[in-house]
Amino acid sequence: MKTRNKLNKKDLNYFKQLILKRKEELMEGLKHSLEDTLKKSPREAAGDISGYAFHMADLATDTYDREFSLDLASNERQLIYEIDEALKKIQEGNYGNCEQCKSPISKTRLKAIPYTRLCLKCQEAQEKR
Repeated sequence: MKTRNKLNKKDLNYFKQLILKRKEELMEGLKHSLEDTLKKSPREAAGDISGYAFHMADLATDTYDREFSLDLASNERQLIYEIDEALKKIQEGNYGNCEQCKSPISKTRLKAIPYTRLCLKCQEAQEKR
């Protein structure tokens, strides 16, 4: 078994703050996306509040835009879940170790993706599959 990551309290606090900041940004973006997407009818989203009928192409474009926004919101919710898991690991003292090989994840990788679950080697192997 490989050694555990020896992140000190200063490092853990740094990564915790980094993760919390990212979560706040995602939550704010998610809030705005959902407000814009769900609280408006397709007619309002297009800026049309008149009583005239929609053209089918406009309706299809609006539907595509709405579905695209909802997909983005779903991705943001998944990232928020990953962030919450990283915060839980900090709390439990397991933060910074790869879930597959158990080796420490480099600080450089953690700075780039503070909620990552895998070291670079395991991530690359997973992406090849």
